[in-house]
Amino acid sequence: MSKIVSQLQSSLIQSDAQGLLAGCTVLIAVKPEQTDLLDHSCFGKRIVTAEKDNEWFQLGLEEAFYLCFSLKCLKIVGDDKCPKDDVELWQCMISRKPNFPDFYKAYSHLRMKNWVVKSGLNYGVDFVAYRHHPSLVHSEYAVLVLSEGEDEGNGRLRLWSDLHCTTRVSGSVVKTLLVLRITKTGNGVASPSCLEKYTVVGRTIRRWHPEQCREDNVIGENRTKQQEALGKASLKTKFTQKHDVKLKPGLVGIERGFSLVSISLVFALICFIVSRWFWSN
Repeated sequence: MSKIVSQLQSSLIQSDAQGLLAGCTVLIAVKPEQTDLLDHSCFGKRIVTAEKDNEWFQLGLEEAFYLCFSLKCLKIVGDDKCPKDDVELWQCMISRKPNFPDFYKAYSHLRMKNWVVKSGLNYGVDFVAYRHHPSLVHSEYAVLVLSEGEDEGNGRLRLWSDLHCTTRVSGSVVKTLLVLRITKTGNGVASPSCLEKYTVVGRTIRRWHPEQCREDNVIGENRTKQQEALGKASLKTKFTQKHDVKLKPGLVGIERGFSLVSISLVFALICFIVSRWFWSN
């Protein structure tokens, strides 16, 4: 994924790409050759238009700012058609989305780790994270972004029922809940430089299934018993092999001679008993 993002970065820089800030999205017109790069790198959503020369993509605020601020490959203009610098764009994003700094920190944190990050509104979370392209795999994590102190007071996941509902929904769509907690060492958000004072701590939360735990315990006990039985059998085999005595050739001949003598004595005894029985009658 990082290689495709690098190719997209080079292509957008060469074409001097610009995006138009419209509400809580950014619209960008790209050439047909850049369309595949945007699709493969999983940025934005294609918009169907009647234009033949350009393709239009709709970017989220986090995606657009990542291309503009982190990759330095996109310029964003407002209603005045003038490109905005990083500070102006940052303040404009916050005016449209007050918790944008925390969401962008979480988004860039996952993107820098080569995760594909898309909106998670369909699943009741903030983002969903894919290990590979969404056309190849399902999303692995349902991501919930918690600001510092949001798990207390009137924030999200403040009650056990909130956590239970969220994990239940994530589990029903075969996703693991990933909670990213954003902590800050400063209070100012006037410029993107405040992101350096943000730290991200991630924790995965899964539902506990007692039935599966019992099955795992039974399987573990059966495996332990089988291993013990195999261990005893191997020890017995080793003991037998260790104490197995092999006779020398001379002793083998003596053993065979004793066997023949015993057979002859048994045969003579049988003949004696038969003869006595015959003469008595």
